Amino acid sequence: MKKAADDNIVRFENAGLRYGFGPEVLQDVTFALAEGSFHFLTGESGAGKSSLLKLLYLALKPTRGVVALFGRDVASLARPSLPALRRQVGVVFQEFRLLAHLSTFDNVALPLRIAGVRGSEVNRNVTELLAWVGLKDQMKARPSTLSGGQQQRVAIARAVIGRPKLLLADEPTGNVDDRMALRLMHLFEELNRLGTTVVIATHNVSLVERLGHGRLHLEGGRLTLGAPGGAGRPDKRPGAEDAAGSSGLGASAPGSPGRGATIDARGVEPAHPTAQAPVREWILKGVP
Repeated sequence: MKKAADDNIVRFENAGLRYGFGPEVLQDVTFALAEGSFHFLTGESGAGKSSLLKLLYLALKPTRGVVALFGRDVASLARPSLPALRRQVGVVFQEFRLLAHLSTFDNVALPLRIAGVRGSEVNRNVTELLAWVGLKDQMKARPSTLSGGQQQRVAIARAVIGRPKLLLADEPTGNVDDRMALRLMHLFEELNRLGTTVVIATHNVSLVERLGHGRLHLEGGRLTLGAPGGAGRPDKRPGAEDAAGSSGLGASAPGSPGRGATIDARGVEPAHPTAQAPVREWILKGVP
């Protein structure tokens, strides 16, 4: 199987995407994400954010260029190898995509059960996480009986419960109040602190500026890089001449056309607790 040329968790190189015979919705997208980084994906409606996320969670393959995840070129992946790779990616969908016939508890427990986690650990971790996101009293409820904000919190809990290597969230705070939005963002940050690479698509500019992580900005299907917490529109094209680190994103340098920038929010190796550790130890500890 074809391997990517670097150790970044994500690498795009001159990637393009079109639907059918229509125009390209993503054009010459080039960037790389280091393991353990955290960044927001911004842009107006129709800029291509959802399409970029679909490439990242392997719902689509690029129509040209290279997209590599976990060191594998997705264009060369055989269909049987996709499920194992997808299990390393947690996704919070904008439309939630909860299973209607399952309870809140069972929706969140699903990734752990698929991974073969013991029943006692499933019960403990799911119960603790649902209590933390304010859904302790809704564990037996079906999605159809929950509000939009409650369904969103279920979707987030399901995405983070298995500690994915890559977490993608499409407008994860769109249906909750400001207090809960900040609380959920702290949950993402804690998961990131433990080593998960996080990409969050959002229109919430104030949240982006408040939390101060790096930005990927799409405009007309083209990608630019923005400094952490920077206000306004990012102005860096991946691959443009730049001194190392001048963007505040840990960009590798100086770039050359077609290579892009490597984004690392911290530049340190994260600590990885054991997979069996309770949720209160590997996510909830230290989260307000």
